[in-house]
Amino acid sequence: MQTHEQQSPQSAAQQPPNVPSSAEIQATAPGQLRVIKRNGTVVPYTDDKISVAITKAFLAVEGGNAAGSTRIHETVAKLTSQVSATFKRRMPSGGTIHIEDIQDQVELALMRSGEHKVARDYVLYRAARAEERKKAQPEEKAHPSIRVTQEDGSLTPLDLGRLEFIVNEACEGLADVSAKAVLDEVLKGLYDGVAAHEVNTSLVIAARSLVEKEHNYSYVTARLLLDKLRAEALNFLGIAESATQHDMVEYYPKALAAYVEKGIELELISPELRDYDLVRLGQAIKPENDNQFNYLGLQTLYDRYFIHSNDVRIELPQIFFMRVAMGLATREDDKNARAIEFYELLSSFDYMSSTPTLFNSGTLRPQLSSCYLTTVPDDLHGIYGAIQDNAMLSKFAGGLGNDWTPVRALGSYIKGTNGKSQGVVPFLKVVNDTAVAVNQGGKRKGAVCAYLETWHMDIEEFLELRKNTGDDRRRTHDMNSANWVPDLFMKRVFTDGQWTLFSPSDVPDLHDLYGTAFEKRYEEYEAMAASGQLKHHKKVKAADLWRKMLSMLFETGHPWITFKDPCNLRSPQQHAGVVHSSNLCTEITLNTNKEEIAVCNLGSVNLAQHVTENGLDHAKLEKTINTAVRMLDNVIDINYYSVPQAQNSNFKHRPVGLGIMGFQDALYKQHIAYASDSAVNFADRSMEAVSYFAIKASSDLAAERGRYASYEGSLWSQGILPIDSLDNLIAQRGEQFIEVDRTQTLDWQSLRNKVLQDGM
Repeated sequence: MQTHEQQSPQSAAQQPPNVPSSAEIQATAPGQLRVIKRNGTVVPYTDDKISVAITKAFLAVEGGNAAGSTRIHETVAKLTSQVSATFKRRMPSGGTIHIEDIQDQVELALMRSGEHKVARDYVLYRAARAEERKKAQPEEKAHPSIRVTQEDGSLTPLDLGRLEFIVNEACEGLADVSAKAVLDEVLKGLYDGVAAHEVNTSLVIAARSLVEKEHNYSYVTARLLLDKLRAEALNFLGIAESATQHDMVEYYPKALAAYVEKGIELELISPELRDYDLVRLGQAIKPENDNQFNYLGLQTLYDRYFIHSNDVRIELPQIFFMRVAMGLATREDDKNARAIEFYELLSSFDYMSSTPTLFNSGTLRPQLSSCYLTTVPDDLHGIYGAIQDNAMLSKFAGGLGNDWTPVRALGSYIKGTNGKSQGVVPFLKVVNDTAVAVNQGGKRKGAVCAYLETWHMDIEEFLELRKNTGDDRRRTHDMNSANWVPDLFMKRVFTDGQWTLFSPSDVPDLHDLYGTAFEKRYEEYEAMAASGQLKHHKKVKAADLWRKMLSMLFETGHPWITFKDPCNLRSPQQHAGVVHSSNLCTEITLNTNKEEIAVCNLGSVNLAQHVTENGLDHAKLEKTINTAVRMLDNVIDINYYSVPQAQNSNFKHRPVGLGIMGFQDALYKQHIAYASDSAVNFADRSMEAVSYFAIKASSDLAAERGRYASYEGSLWSQGILPIDSLDNLIAQRGEQFIEVDRTQTLDWQSLRNKVLQDGM
């Protein structure tokens, strides 16, 4: 019922939350009326706010039937006109009116028109709201000896009452924490003349120092940090100079609308977000979810994720999640409902999108995908083209996995120059420095991993890339590396056999072979080398190379050890190409070639949110995964592609990766020890459920949206699910090398039938 209390997004974005000076009032355009809200914000005067307030007053007294009453509409229009006419008579040249003056005139107009019941209810409502505001405000209590230096240089007494209020609020609902302990600690660090902005910092530091005594102080610290965030964002958006967490029930809906307008104005977010029903979405925000953050989580969001302007964060946690949700729902038929659905999943911590999605969803460059996998060709133009692709993909927060196996080895013949190659390592130095230079848009370090197959002649030098000794021109201290190991090498290790190293320029087809086909062709090349047909090769003991691989892994953490054959033999997309590498986190296996840069579209289910003391909550897990897979599928269509080969691959194959987090916490909730058979059993059962529901959700989407372009010929189209593809590996590697519990607890046959019918 409060007139002009709901500030328009445009005015909120434009006006600072300061009481107007006489100069500002005098500068008001002729005939323009403006309103001073209770928080000091100045906004344009509009009749519609008065109409809404009077209409609500009638609805409160006469019920819902009043909404369609012609008499009520006519009365509201008449009363609104009377109130506006009063101020225009008083200030014909324009001026500034306080919100309370407007509400006084609404009361008078209601009483003069004979609407006494409505007027009485309006008066009572105003009184009740005034009492609520009074209770919500901390009691002013000046500290006797500490003064605070404000931004204008003036000194004001430290408001101890407000400190006590926000610390008590931060401790609400938390066991084994003491507001007094935090206050005592903070007062030790404050001094006369302390800067205003340092007061909150002192609060955060004081609470943080108690975390080692009781973990719940981490939540207290986060809530005290939120006080700073609220002041920073709400002040910038023109909503309020500061606010308590309880105030956010009122302020969050206003802040969302103001944020969208300001973000669009500053060219930080997409104008598409203006097309949402911001009132509906604002009402869907859950301020209480702010209290779920611990300190490290919230500080990380503040440092890296919240959108900012000139280092001022203009996002709050729930607005951040809503922005991500809105960005992911832009192409949905009912995008408002879907945005709320996505927001609730993110805000509850049941599921979390990947970092690039959180960074860029809803922005002008929505690069939402996590990682990009490339194969580097064996020519100078192609090599530097791949490095340029790395730079463009990294700029928008993409992680990188590069397959360097095709590039010829050190000492190989170069026909075009009649010279000899310097091998892979010098180019990797350039890749390393590119990752440092193009550091994911200035938000975090660039991340790239180079993969090399174990038969490549540069493998021994590749193993030493991360060493802290040796020629620094042949070291890459800032990037990751990984061995791409064929099964045949491990068999040679087991049998203490010899291993032959080749240059890919001499054995080009090995790169695209795997399983028994690789084994047969590799042995043919070994025979050619033994007979002198292949001059450029080297023989080593497989066990010695393996020992060096393990030694370097122990010493430097690199190269990681990844396995080529199972990645290909179990790939559902083996009909579409070969998997030549994984990504920088080694969880993705997608095929790459000159025309396709594979793309990882990732998210993570918080397993701890889906268990009780009695075990896994299958119903909740299925609901979460249904929404999560939809969000991941949307990423593919909305994503900003900085290189065309990535778009080509993503649209053709539509790969998504759904992982888990919170496994240890899930065990803790069930009172299961990590190093126990029960933990292993829970891992098996929970991942079976995640896999089952994810495949089902993907098939449901296929029924709604159609099958992905390269579905025909895939293992999916043959009714072979990931749990079945283990048979392919056993057939090639041999039963003696596979020892896996293949117990099933869910109805996989009906799922196979569904995939065959609806696709993926």
